[in-house]
Amino acid sequence: MQWELLSEDEQERTYLLVFETGDELMAKLMGFALEAGITAAHFTAIGAFSEVQLAFFDWNNKSYRSIPVPEQVEAIMVAGDIALKEGRPSIHAHAVVGRADGSTRGGHLRKAVVRPTLELIVLESPRYLQRTFDEESGLALIDLNAVAGHQPAKIKKAQRPAA
Repeated sequence: MQWELLSEDEQERTYLLVFETGDELMAKLMGFALEAGITAAHFTAIGAFSEVQLAFFDWNNKSYRSIPVPEQVEAIMVAGDIALKEGRPSIHAHAVVGRADGSTRGGHLRKAVVRPTLELIVLESPRYLQRTFDEESGLALIDLNAVAGHQPAKIKKAQRPAA
């Protein structure tokens, strides 16, 4: 994987990551987040995989059910975010992949081996995001009340433009 900082200002930084055949997406993305010091970001990607491990969160059992896709697929959409969990970057990603027959599979992205390439854009935020354990769901969710030492921004309601 190669990456480059495309733009930077006081509000955000934009990176391009280009993955190569054999790269495991989630491991390489975590390595990038650690190296670049990413604490809050969202990302999107397109490309292809030789195999993918997706998952579906079973609410009743509070656990993930595996969805293996052991074949070459197109990465129609990969999207996610990076936030802090216990002081380290934590990646939450979902993917929709297209099979050779045009059918799709989608879910929580656990593992994906790139073939031949994947292009991923990361937009880093200037504020930290923090994940905390949610007892009801059994998941670590972004907690706007625990924004790593920062006061939450005031949320403004969207106003419809005057007619």
